[in-house]
Amino acid sequence: MVTKVVLFFMDRFHWVYLGLLASVAAIASETSIALAIILVIGCIFVIEPFLHNANPLTPWLREQDDQSLFLACRGKSFPAARWFYYWLPSDPRCRLCRVPFGGVGKILRIVPSRKNPEFCTDCIEAAPLGTYEKEVGILFVDIRGFTAWSENRSPAEVADRLTRFYALASRVLTKDDALVEFVGDQVMALYLPDFPSLRERTPEVMISAAERLLAEIDRQQREDALPVGIGLHVGVGSVGNVGKGGTKDFTAVGDVVNTAARLQSGACAGQIVLSEEVYARAAGRCPPAEPLSLSLKGKSEPFRAYVIHAHRGVV
Repeated sequence: MVTKVVLFFMDRFHWVYLGLLASVAAIASETSIALAIILVIGCIFVIEPFLHNANPLTPWLREQDDQSLFLACRGKSFPAARWFYYWLPSDPRCRLCRVPFGGVGKILRIVPSRKNPEFCTDCIEAAPLGTYEKEVGILFVDIRGFTAWSENRSPAEVADRLTRFYALASRVLTKDDALVEFVGDQVMALYLPDFPSLRERTPEVMISAAERLLAEIDRQQREDALPVGIGLHVGVGSVGNVGKGGTKDFTAVGDVVNTAARLQSGACAGQIVLSEEVYARAAGRCPPAEPLSLSLKGKSEPFRAYVIHAHRGVV
């Protein structure tokens, strides 16, 4: 509770900051306009870092209450900060906290997250270690037969093909605010329903993203298109930063992730296999899908799922 109170007052510090800048400018302008400009710029460089997690106090407070990221996703934390950042120049900016990447943000070295360039590193990578039980949608995409394909090709060709696959998957999936990570010849995308752009639409957004990805692969690579299969599942998992010391990674772990991976392994090239949960929640907004029963590793009972056969060239 104490942490929340302190964070609340830190949030309101922006008004003090603006008042301080105005006071400094007013006082200095009586002596020299040039001095006023110099002092205001100096205040921006000295104080502004305290407004966006570059100070020792904010990370310490977040360690005490690291659900602040998830609260911010629902618009229940730091509303004044979002308002303040919104008025700072200039676009593009983080879709969560609204801090700009250009203008002032560029000067202060605010950079996009490697998980999704629509978010800043302060919202994702800079969040403290720790996970919380949250509902999450998981999309797994895998290149079928990649190991066998790689055997007769040079390391440079394999690396180039994998890099292009990563770039394509990242470009397509991050459009829907997914957080993307690469695992060997697989890509895993996390969809957090807490994000304002997702909410109850998460299942249909995941299905649409999977269809677009397969279509983009077909369209761009044509005859030499990679054989790709996709698995989708939604459920409760442990979401947050895992790791040790300075090495950490924002991810999700738990049965929901394992199940999505197993569904992906059961998908043939050009297929999207989704769990019954995803299919049910998507309701009438799901493309035609065939029911099937899968024997998944780690599951004692047959797992009911649905398969969508992607249509080539449809984006």
